[in-house]
Amino acid sequence: MRSRLLPIVLALVAAGPLAAQQSLPPAPFANRQLDDAAQEAQAQDLMETLRCLTCQSQSIADSDAPMAGDMRHQVRIRIAAGETPEEIRSWLVERYGDYVSYRPEVGATTWPLFAVPVLILIAALAIFRRRFARQG
Repeated sequence: MRSRLLPIVLALVAAGPLAAQQSLPPAPFANRQLDDAAQEAQAQDLMETLRCLTCQSQSIADSDAPMAGDMRHQVRIRIAAGETPEEIRSWLVERYGDYVSYRPEVGATTWPLFAVPVLILIAALAIFRRRFARQG
């Protein structure tokens, strides 16, 4: 009984990753540029500043992940519809959170990201000043 069950279990385990592969075609504007060069330039500039949520270390302009393709598609169709890059960025931040933007805005949750480095620099300067004042 076990000798018959083992090949079936192994086949199912091996087929799991194949079943999990993306089977949907990419979005129409995932890899196709807009016809208007000015709109495409706006879209490219915006896509360079948006993080791929799958790769996390690449912008959506550089990533080959299906999620990045969907985001590129959304950026391009919204630019073509007349939305500004800031409106699109706001929509993406609202949908995916501050993490999607390489340029987070200063707000209630992000101000420590901007304040802490300045405070550390001020503290380091104060320490160096005291140390060199004692020696001088």
